[in-house]
Amino acid sequence: MPLPAKNLLAAETSPYLLQHRNNPVHWRPWSAAALSEARESDRPILLSVGYAACHWCHVMAHESFENPEIAAAMNRHFVNIKVDREERPEIDQIYMAALSAMGEQGGWPLTMFLDFDGQPFWGGTYFPPEQRYGRPGFLQVLEAVNAAWQGKRAELVRSAGALGAHVETRLAPAPGAAGSPQEVLQTLAGNIHRMIDHKSGGLRGAPKFPNVPFMRILWLSDDPAHRTAVVESLTSMLAGGIYDHVGGGLARYSTDDKWLVPHFEKMLYDNAQLLRMLCWVYSDTRNALFRIRIEETVGWLLREMRVAGGAFASSLDADTDGIEGQTYLWTEAQIRSALDSRADGFLEIFSLAQPENWEGNPILHRRGHAGYLGDQKEAELRAMLDTLLSIRGERDQPGRDDKVLTDWNGLTIAALADAARLLDRPDWLEAARGAFRFVCESMKEGRLPHSSRNGKAVFPGLSSDYACMISAAGALYQATAEPSLIDQAHAWARELHTWYSDKSETGHYLTASDASDVPMRIRGDVDEAIPSATSQVIEALLTLSVLSGDDPDNRVAEVAQAALGRATTQTYGQAGIVYAAALAQNAAKLLMVEPGKEQTFVPVANRNLNPGRFDVVVVNGSTQKLPGGVTIDPQRQAAYLCIGQTCLPPFLKPEELEAALRDGTTRKSW
Repeated sequence: MPLPAKNLLAAETSPYLLQHRNNPVHWRPWSAAALSEARESDRPILLSVGYAACHWCHVMAHESFENPEIAAAMNRHFVNIKVDREERPEIDQIYMAALSAMGEQGGWPLTMFLDFDGQPFWGGTYFPPEQRYGRPGFLQVLEAVNAAWQGKRAELVRSAGALGAHVETRLAPAPGAAGSPQEVLQTLAGNIHRMIDHKSGGLRGAPKFPNVPFMRILWLSDDPAHRTAVVESLTSMLAGGIYDHVGGGLARYSTDDKWLVPHFEKMLYDNAQLLRMLCWVYSDTRNALFRIRIEETVGWLLREMRVAGGAFASSLDADTDGIEGQTYLWTEAQIRSALDSRADGFLEIFSLAQPENWEGNPILHRRGHAGYLGDQKEAELRAMLDTLLSIRGERDQPGRDDKVLTDWNGLTIAALADAARLLDRPDWLEAARGAFRFVCESMKEGRLPHSSRNGKAVFPGLSSDYACMISAAGALYQATAEPSLIDQAHAWARELHTWYSDKSETGHYLTASDASDVPMRIRGDVDEAIPSATSQVIEALLTLSVLSGDDPDNRVAEVAQAALGRATTQTYGQAGIVYAAALAQNAAKLLMVEPGKEQTFVPVANRNLNPGRFDVVVVNGSTQKLPGGVTIDPQRQAAYLCIGQTCLPPFLKPEELEAALRDGTTRKSW
């Protein structure tokens, strides 16, 4: 049955797709039926990919997709498919790789033209309605692509096939020879360090992204200068306008090279990664500024991002009422009115930036006072910021994309569990458990969805969903010692193996073997703003094997080496794999026997978190495996630290364990 000649997005659950349900464009969601329509109607496909918080997606929608003349041309010449990149990241990755292969700069909205089989033959990102910014007008593009399709179809189809083959090779490559993970990581860390902006932090140039995959590589390096670069970058970043000083949380990136002017959308994944990074850095440095930023960011997550049932929404929009950042901006007069006699003291620390080409109200930052100012001063500033937050709450708020993404929630659960351990916040731990329950209750026949909203879920999930939830279960287990969490993680690992393993069983595809509407299966090796699905799988399998003591076939090492072999020619884009493989090579396990009611070693472990160490608490005489056949007395209070296959003598005093965990020479091995 042919699809009706109208917009078909009204029944979708994605907030991004619903934003376009009233366009005069005859949009279809991605489906086998939409691909069939292209073949049956003898029209190519116009694929538009974006997400709900994307500023330029909104601009192109208003300029072009709401324009009757442009919509008529789209409907006449093309089958128009709209995709939420967060709901269908596997589709986005394929066509973003195709755009890159064409030599074009990627970004959203992504605009691609495909043949009947979903093979791309041309594309771009944002197109204005008329020619400007050195870019052709969208109506011109539509007519030119249609003319080429009508007159040079065979050539376009040939080029599409070649381009599709190239993309498939790039996104699902065969493994090559891999070196030592630690050696690869040290080399990559040195190369990244040479790209660091040592004045403003982060990578040199603009725009500036937090780039957590690169920061994790530097943090795991054994060079103190690399770790210092992370601390300095975080300090500078969190003093800039990219950080929301009033409400907490980080914007997606800054448009300048000093972290001043944010692109105001707030993404769950950025803040989950930032939170976990801050936990590691605060554990190491004891810099109270990072503790405050942890508290503020968790406060924002719990206040603004939780949905009914306890999980976390995907993002907050860059725009409010069509104006970028409007909710977050302040004039000096507004601050003085809000703070009255306290305003002078506030403006001694905080500045209002209005850089060249910025047309909105000023942006609040404290780059002139980036460091910690002492307990009393920081408490006074927080009280004033809370006053501003209360006033800001009465303003119109940015739109929220409230769909629940399983992998992003897994990242958030793990970060919250770590933060709860670090700062002894049982309320944060309960929030993490609530989100974990939400995801578990969204499963069907033991399988995870990728996305859920309003009781509807998108199945099957991706390998990243299983990986992030296995890691989330591991983080919660380290905080609670509940065996059921390991049982659930093992169940997810079995599903991961069943539906996502490749023929060699040393790798995994991003999509399940029964996913019926993807043009090609890709591995998910390439990092985006978050580490790749492949790296997340390695970390998940490592977490489960260390915590449970169960990896009889040494499968983690095989998966890590195979992935590292694929990553050797493009390590910058696959830093996540390098990081995960290095972790797997030399992970540490801390086993703490706490038979009495009062725990003495657990608080030490909690305040000394480290990404390369996994912590297990033995309670009630439970048994645990240690490398090398080391045995423990379940009735004697002690701590055992094993690095790789080597275990140190047991620690009998908490201060001895603390010294070992904070000793730089010991930590280098993990």
